[in-house]
Amino acid sequence: MTNALHRGTLTESAHLIAQGAISSTELIQSYLDQISRMNPTLNAFITVLGDQAMQAAKSADEAVKNNKKLGSLHGVPIAIKDQVHTAGIPTTSASLIRSAFVPEKDATVVKRLKQAGAIIIGKLNMTEFAMGDPITSHYGITHNPWELGRDPGTSSTGAGSATAAFMTAASIGEDTGGSIRGPAAHCGLAGIRPSWGLVSRFGLDGASWSLDTLGPLGRTVGDVAQVLQAIAGYDPSDPTTSQNTVPDYNSAMTGDISQMRIAVLHEFVDGPRAKLHPAVRQSIEDAIETFKSLGAVVDTISIPNTNHAGTASRTISFVERVSIHPEWIRERPQDFHPNTRTAFLTGELIPAQAYYKAQKMRDLIRSDVFAALQDYDVIIMPTDESPAGIMNPEPGFKTVEAAKEGLRKSMYRGLFSAVSGPAISIPSGFAQEAGSNLPVGLQIASMPFREDLVFKCAHAFEQATKWHQQDPPNC
Repeated sequence: MTNALHRGTLTESAHLIAQGAISSTELIQSYLDQISRMNPTLNAFITVLGDQAMQAAKSADEAVKNNKKLGSLHGVPIAIKDQVHTAGIPTTSASLIRSAFVPEKDATVVKRLKQAGAIIIGKLNMTEFAMGDPITSHYGITHNPWELGRDPGTSSTGAGSATAAFMTAASIGEDTGGSIRGPAAHCGLAGIRPSWGLVSRFGLDGASWSLDTLGPLGRTVGDVAQVLQAIAGYDPSDPTTSQNTVPDYNSAMTGDISQMRIAVLHEFVDGPRAKLHPAVRQSIEDAIETFKSLGAVVDTISIPNTNHAGTASRTISFVERVSIHPEWIRERPQDFHPNTRTAFLTGELIPAQAYYKAQKMRDLIRSDVFAALQDYDVIIMPTDESPAGIMNPEPGFKTVEAAKEGLRKSMYRGLFSAVSGPAISIPSGFAQEAGSNLPVGLQIASMPFREDLVFKCAHAFEQATKWHQQDPPNC
């Protein structure tokens, strides 16, 4: 490596470039060197855009030299999950079926990142068609930098791994049932699922129309807020986007949460379906004390219907996912990973009545959560009940018991997928597993379009703790 500039945060790097203290060329080269060092082991990138990124960095440096107006992300690298369209660059969805697809246009998210001055450094590995099984990518398994062989979080596997291993300043993931928050928790990052409709999905090869969101992962809450600020807002190319004015997220992060009203969700901590790892339980207890020490009011609440959030969101996503291109599973079943094929065929077999009931349950859950949020600013809960698990690289059918467990565990991130409000995962502790130090995450969520409250709370917690300052070994 020529330098260690890649170890700075996105916001620090953007500031230094704007001040002329470092060049974008130096920064991008440092990240490319880190990719050369780490990606052969972690397999987080499908496509590395080295030459294009260096050319863009030279242009960014010329803009600074000529005193041109700079965007908020000027000269810093961001990597993109490979289901988001990039003009002239393959967008594969980690599948053989899409391996030759080259979009003609950038997705709106990519376009807005470039407008803010960001440099696209590459396309990230993921689970095939964002199904969520960590072993299914046509381009090989992505590994967790905290321990090889551990799940880096799905389906944005590369986004979690690459960002945690300092191969990109931030990344864009896609969250259907937790695919930003899971990688953030498993890889020791901040990552937000924005409100449904806040960020354009134009140019996204989607998984589930009524659940999909695009959002950022970064090493700090401030980095995530900076990227979301750049990509959020109405897009005429996506009629589902909200026309609400996007607030200034940075101004919300004052560090002062005195008298903020925080609810701890009983069902996800001590409820009959909760099975928290001891380290996760300890992290929640410590987080409660931290919030209280900062002057927040913290109460425990119960919302019984949230127990069904995982089943409802999984049923919806399985049906909607396969409905996008049903001809693929019917005409090219052999071209899917065996586990993905099984999942898609399952989606084909779910009856309309089950999908309808899942949508009705979603409405009940949303109503119950909205009622609770009349009295509280945010709700907190674990992002996952355990740290990253060991991946089994062998394809095969799960047992009925394992499938039931998967549905039960999916409630942790499926809840706010169903609610459609913002939910961020931030580092909140570590678990000792077989001699490894594995990060665990705290989830903070609120009403739709109240990202400002989520950032305010998350930033205050981050500033009061040191979990985000620890790095994966050998990175």
